[in-house]
Amino acid sequence: MAENPWQPLLHTFEKLSNCVQTHLSNFIGIKSTPRSSPTIQNPISSDSSPTITINSSNLQKLPLKDKPIGPVTKEDLGRATWTFLHTLAAQYPEKPTRQQKKDVKELMAILSRMYPCRECADHFKEILRSNPPRAGSQEEFSQWLCHVHNTVNRSLGKLVFPCERVDARWGKLECEQKSCDLHGTSMDF
Repeated sequence: MAENPWQPLLHTFEKLSNCVQTHLSNFIGIKSTPRSSPTIQNPISSDSSPTITINSSNLQKLPLKDKPIGPVTKEDLGRATWTFLHTLAAQYPEKPTRQQKKDVKELMAILSRMYPCRECADHFKEILRSNPPRAGSQEEFSQWLCHVHNTVNRSLGKLVFPCERVDARWGKLECEQKSCDLHGTSMDF
């Protein structure tokens, strides 16, 4: 059976997600354990106090920055999406393969069709029509994405971000042994 054409993109997203999860876990004090049952150490006690086991049934009960638990808002989704995209751009190679360039362009097209907020997806589709993705290098992709983000911000009446500072704001992830670097196929079309 032929390989699923989405598999490389999903694999890259999973690697990035795992890397972000590792850093977030370290930041909030979750001990790295299998996905199904991470544990949180008591940060107040210096003795070997009991740990809290988290599973899917009680994961939603954990407070994150005192935000109310409930459905994701359009604003939260937007912030998370931009964080993901800028982080992806920061990890993008300086000399991408043809496949990596194609994947980035396809990801943008997919977002414009399948983004959970229909109004946002339609707006993004319009932006892509007038400003197609530029993914010839890490710098080019990061700058393109910053300009696109600023286009969205202007339409929402928000401040624009100085694109010359994009690397300072969304620089490369700090991962052990470059485990967060994007690796494309060795086949260059």
